[in-house]
Amino acid sequence: MAQEYDLVILGAGTGGYVAAIRAAQLGLKTAVVEKGKLGGTCLHKGCIPSKALLRSAEVFSTSKRSEEYGVVTGEVKLDFMKVQERKSRIVDQLYKGVQHLMKQGKIDIYEGLGRILGPSIFSPVAGTISVEMNNGSENEMLIPKNVIVAAGSRPKTLPGLDIDGEFVMTSDEALQLEGLPKSIIIVGGGVIGIEWASMLNDFGVEVTVIEYAERIIPTEDKDISKEMFRLLKKKGIRLVTGARVLPESLKKGETVTISAEINGETKEFTAEKMLVSVGRQANTEGIGIENTDIVAEKGFISVNDVYQTKESHIYAIGDCIGGLQLAHVASHEGIVAVEHIAGEKPHKIDYSLVSKCIYSNPEAASVGYTEDEALEKGYKLKIGQFPFKAIGKALVYGESDGFVKIIADQDTNDILGVHMIGPHVTDMISEAGLARVLDATPWEVAHTIHPHPTLSEAIGEAALAVDGLAIHS
Repeated sequence: MAQEYDLVILGAGTGGYVAAIRAAQLGLKTAVVEKGKLGGTCLHKGCIPSKALLRSAEVFSTSKRSEEYGVVTGEVKLDFMKVQERKSRIVDQLYKGVQHLMKQGKIDIYEGLGRILGPSIFSPVAGTISVEMNNGSENEMLIPKNVIVAAGSRPKTLPGLDIDGEFVMTSDEALQLEGLPKSIIIVGGGVIGIEWASMLNDFGVEVTVIEYAERIIPTEDKDISKEMFRLLKKKGIRLVTGARVLPESLKKGETVTISAEINGETKEFTAEKMLVSVGRQANTEGIGIENTDIVAEKGFISVNDVYQTKESHIYAIGDCIGGLQLAHVASHEGIVAVEHIAGEKPHKIDYSLVSKCIYSNPEAASVGYTEDEALEKGYKLKIGQFPFKAIGKALVYGESDGFVKIIADQDTNDILGVHMIGPHVTDMISEAGLARVLDATPWEVAHTIHPHPTLSEAIGEAALAVDGLAIHS
């Protein structure tokens, strides 16, 4: 028997389950359809497990130099299976939390693959959901007034670089490693590739990163990219930029060998394993969008500013619409979509106000325009930069590399962008994000009294530096 709902959400990743909770708060009868586990990629194959591994890698790396802090220990050893067990415990705890939230919101969960049907005996318009249940039982038919597609994404690969899970893998397979290789080639020096490079290097793996662009993390500010390159190279990571990988040259045996074209020359690289990290592609196949008037461009679903597709009662959010493929963005997109469905007037997202984080060692974080982007938009700039080496707490902490960079509009004095690299900057970026939301000026940030000694003093000093007034430089 078909079940009727105010809203059915395809996908219960971060965007999907947050949208479901908000819908329940607004009194909408809601169901989610998920073929995997509640929490999706972020909880099970992305944000959380990778950050758990990064933390273990950081502790291991710090322990090996504990004498710098006056702590003399014996030989520091790594038990990688315990690292994996810790990761799994964290994921399991959070998974139980999401299950509790669904139950608390009285949100129905259908475990299976949901497909959107076109006009049928169930509804004169597209949108009925047929759920192929994981347990093999008869398909469930859901008749919603509204649908949100939150199907997420999966790792991309390069044509010819077939993922076998043993020698050549994506981050999905790498998260399940039972042991660490002695060496690895990482194809792709974007955010995910750099996080894995940092983590594996801290675990003691010999790492080579091959990046097609002329610099690593090419979407970040050029000064952050340059400093990240310097600090990762200092740690012993081999970074090759401006390199076009040649998939047809791939050889697998006891090792993996691949060639890349660099400045017209072909160079060969060899390691025990290869990790392909060249972006993510939307999960839009097999969910029935061809049965609707939904438009997809380059594999991503097209939406308006409240996330409606061409079918006005069908919305889409998160990685499957492209843009900033970040968990916190998907969550807010879901909230905007649900509030619009409920007849509210949601506050639409300004993506230039979204903070972005890289959880490598060192960390990097940013919000707003890069220097190049601001110049391209025609702004006249004034820029302040302040190093962590002049911050007492950074010296106490033992991590004094990096800096905070603030870009401001010379005419209006508004902050246009904030970029950080160094210790705990992913925890500090929200102050800069709030400053952007409030159209703050460097003066306002500088005259927010930052407690001493804290890492956040670097933000205040960078704000002063915009007008040449930094105290400790």
